[in-house]
Amino acid sequence: MQPTLEQVVAWSTEAAAIALNMQTENLETHYKAANELVTAADSAVEAFLIEKIQAHFPDHSINAEESGEHDRDSDHKWYIDPIDGTLNYSHRLPIWAVSVAYAYKGELQIGVICNPAMKETFWAARGQGAFLNGEPISVSKTDILNDSLLITGFRRNTIATPRSNIRNFTRLSLETQTIRRLGSAASDLAYVACGRAEGFWEIDLNPWDVAAGVLIVREAGGIVDSLYGDGELLTGKVNILSANPLIFPQMRKILLEERDNS
Repeated sequence: MQPTLEQVVAWSTEAAAIALNMQTENLETHYKAANELVTAADSAVEAFLIEKIQAHFPDHSINAEESGEHDRDSDHKWYIDPIDGTLNYSHRLPIWAVSVAYAYKGELQIGVICNPAMKETFWAARGQGAFLNGEPISVSKTDILNDSLLITGFRRNTIATPRSNIRNFTRLSLETQTIRRLGSAASDLAYVACGRAEGFWEIDLNPWDVAAGVLIVREAGGIVDSLYGDGELLTGKVNILSANPLIFPQMRKILLEERDNS
C-alpha cells in the first residue's frame, strides 16, 4: 500500500508547524558531531513523522536523519529530514525546511519540502508536475551560465581535503552572475525547481537531505544527477548536481574539468 500525496503534504505541514512553534521556546541544542547541531525540534518532528508513517504503513522502511534506518519492506522507503538547515533554524534565519520523500522500488514517488517560516510548501508526485502552495512551478529558462545564479554549500569535515568544493566554487564564481550559500540543501533544490536559481551542487550530503528535492526538481522540468554522473542519490554519501536543462551541461563540463585538473 502506498501513501497519497495529500497524506504526505498534511503530515509534512503539521510537522513543520511543530518546528515553528518550538522555535519560540528554549531550543535545547546539543552537538551530535563537530558543527552538527541538533535541537529538540529535530527530534520531536522526526518522532512525529515516524509515528505517522508507522501507524499507517507499518511495513515501510524509513531512513531518517536523527534515528537512522528503520528497515522493514525494502520496496517502500521514506526519507525524512526533520529540519534541513538546523543552524539557520537555531539562529532564526528563515531558510530551513521539513523534507519528506517516499520511494517505491527505488523510484521516488512523492516529495514535500515545507518551510513554515516563509509560508511555502513545495510538493511533487511522480508524473504529476511540481507545485508551490498549489501553483505549478518550473525551472528557469536561462541558457547562459554567465546570467545564472547558482547555489552551493560546504561541509566542514571536507574543508581541508581535496573534496573541499572550494576549487569548484572559485571556478564557477568566475563563470556566473553569483553563487549563494543558503544552508539548506532541501531549500536549494526547491529554489532550482521554481526558477529562483539556475543550478545547485554540493558534496557529501545524505539521501534525506535531497530525496524530496530531487523529485520536485525533476517534476519541474530540471535535471538532477550525481555530481559527475557516476554516483547514487538515495544511498550512501551524495554528491549532487541539479540545474535547468540548459545550464546543467555547462555546469557539468566545468565540474569535470576541475576534477580532472585537481
